[in-house]
Amino acid sequence: MSKGTIVALVVAGLICLILAPIFSHVFGFIGLVLIVAGLYFGFGPDGILKKGQVKETWGTMIEKAHGKAEDVFNDSEFFINDSKVPNLSMARKSMTPGIVTGLIGKSRDFLTIRDHGNYRLQPYQIYVNARDYGENLVVSWHLLYKPTLLQSLLLLLPYVNVIPATLADLDLFDESDLRSYLTNIDNCVFKAVEKTAQGLGQDTSKINRKSKGFLGIS
Repeated sequence: MSKGTIVALVVAGLICLILAPIFSHVFGFIGLVLIVAGLYFGFGPDGILKKGQVKETWGTMIEKAHGKAEDVFNDSEFFINDSKVPNLSMARKSMTPGIVTGLIGKSRDFLTIRDHGNYRLQPYQIYVNARDYGENLVVSWHLLYKPTLLQSLLLLLPYVNVIPATLADLDLFDESDLRSYLTNIDNCVFKAVEKTAQGLGQDTSKINRKSKGFLGIS
């Protein structure tokens, strides 16, 4: 759903809320439905990962590492905690790419990481995945832009930049903080990958380190 459609739904909802005291409480109900629908389908619930929300990504494959996903997850958490970066929170979640696909059971496990230190960067969340692919193990992370309901409302306010709508809207300090946050997680996940690969006697020097996206983490 485009941002224009989201704005249209929310504006229509606000108009209905304004008209409700004049005409009927039904307008108030309709208004709330329109606002919730716009924000829900525009930005998605917490358990859904939308392709359009991905701003940066990195991935690699560890050969013959089938069954080692938990090792990568656990080691990633250990290295992130060991980095002692304040204001980070982590959780394991089962995520789906959409509402319908989630209902039919299409999901994957992710380690989700959030930085609560800089309010302007809180919509930027990192999702780490490790999954078997034949006899191999695919490991990846994705930086997603997933604002909360309140942050989504702030995004709709004209001439207000409390929550940056795009990476290009970040000021110099915010971009530096985001880069540090992402680089730290990238290093921790790579060390987990490196540990697993080296445990299998593999050379890790040729693993691609550069991410794809605006920041180009390496």
